[in-house]
Amino acid sequence: MNRSFRGFFIFLLILSILPAYSLFKWMVQPKRSLDILILDKTVPSLERNKHRSFNWILTHNKYVKSDNHRYAYTKDYYGFFPLKPLRSKKYDTRRIRLTQILELADSIDMAYYTDTYGVYFNDWYKGISKARRSRMIYGGLNNNDRLLLKEMKDRKKLIIGEYNILAYPTAPLDRANTEEIFNIKWTEWLGAYFSTLDTIQDTQFPKWILQNYRDQYHKSWDFKNAGVVFVNYNSRVVVLESGTHLDFDMPYIYTSKYGREKYGLPHRIAFPYWFEVLEPGNNRVVSTFKIHTNTVGDSVLDAHFLPNEFPAVIESTGDAPYYYFAGDFANNPEHMRTSYFYHVEKLNNMIKPPFLSKRRHFFWHFYYPLMTNILDQYYYDTMEKKDQTKEK
Repeated sequence: MNRSFRGFFIFLLILSILPAYSLFKWMVQPKRSLDILILDKTVPSLERNKHRSFNWILTHNKYVKSDNHRYAYTKDYYGFFPLKPLRSKKYDTRRIRLTQILELADSIDMAYYTDTYGVYFNDWYKGISKARRSRMIYGGLNNNDRLLLKEMKDRKKLIIGEYNILAYPTAPLDRANTEEIFNIKWTEWLGAYFSTLDTIQDTQFPKWILQNYRDQYHKSWDFKNAGVVFVNYNSRVVVLESGTHLDFDMPYIYTSKYGREKYGLPHRIAFPYWFEVLEPGNNRVVSTFKIHTNTVGDSVLDAHFLPNEFPAVIESTGDAPYYYFAGDFANNPEHMRTSYFYHVEKLNNMIKPPFLSKRRHFFWHFYYPLMTNILDQYYYDTMEKKDQTKEK
C-alpha cells in the first residue's frame, strides 16, 4: 500500500469514526430536568420553524421534562397544531386555560413565548391573493397567556418573550399589560431586512406591504436593491434602500462587554429577518440593533421619529429573571437530527457565510450561545435553590 493511498484510507476511517464517537459522547452526557412551557401560535406548516431551533438546543444540551423524556418539537408546546395530512387543512389548538394558570405556574420552571402572530386564512389555504392581511384563524397573545407570565414572574421563575408577542394581532390592553411585565414599551414599529426589494425577483415579498406603500404614497413601488422596511401598527411604511439610504444593507446586532462575557456573544453580527423597535425601560440592554443609515437615511428616519439604534436583547435587573428578544431569533432552519452529536456546534462555528446561510450563521453564533447560557445559568441557579430548600 503506497503512502498516499494509506493517508487517504486513514482520512476515510477518521471521517467514519468521528460521527459515531460524537453520537456516543452525546448519549453518555447526563440529562438535566427543566420543565418548560413553549408557546408558539405561528405554525402554518409541519416544520414548526418558529420554535424548532429552541427544541434543537434543548435536545442537544440534554434538557428533559420532569418525566425524563426529551422535548418533542412536534407536540410539546402550546399553540397551533397542523394535522396530517396537511392537505386536509385540519388543525387543533392547545390553549392556556384560566383554570390551569396557577397549577402551571407552580409546576413549570420556565415559560418561553416564541411567537404569537398566528395563522391566517391566506397562509393556511394556499393560492389566495395576499394583497392584504387576511382573516385570522388563530393567534395573538391573550389575557390568559399574559396572566401566566405574571404568575411566573411573581414566583421569580424564568420567562422569555420574543418578537412579535406585542404586535398585531395582540389586543392593545393585553399588549400594555405584557409590556408592564417586561418593563418595556413597543413603539408600534416593526422592521425587516430583505435581500432584494425587487418584487419580480422575490415573489414571496409580502404583498400587503406593497399595498400599504401604494395607499400611503400614491406611487408605484420602484425599489430594486436590498434594504430594510419598517411597518407601523397603523400600516405606515418606511423603506430604506441599499445605496440610497444605507451604508450597509443588513441590520447588525452589537453586544455590550457584559453580554459578550456572560453569554459568549460576538461583538457584532448581521441579523437577516424581522425585528421590532422597543424602549427598554429600566432593564439592562445586553445587545442593540443598529441600522447603518447614511445622511439621506437619517433624514428619512427622523421624519418618522424612528431611531437607528434600539434594543435587541434586554435582561431584567431585579430578582425576577426575564428576557425579551426584539427579533425573530428562534426562527432558524436547523434539522433536529444534528442535535444528537456532541460538539457539533464547534464544527458549525468554523463555517462562515457564504458557505453557511445568514440565518444559520445567526443561529450558531448568536442564538445558540445566548440561549444555552441562559438555560445553563438558570438551571444551576434553580438546582442550587432546590438543594437549599431541601436542607432547610
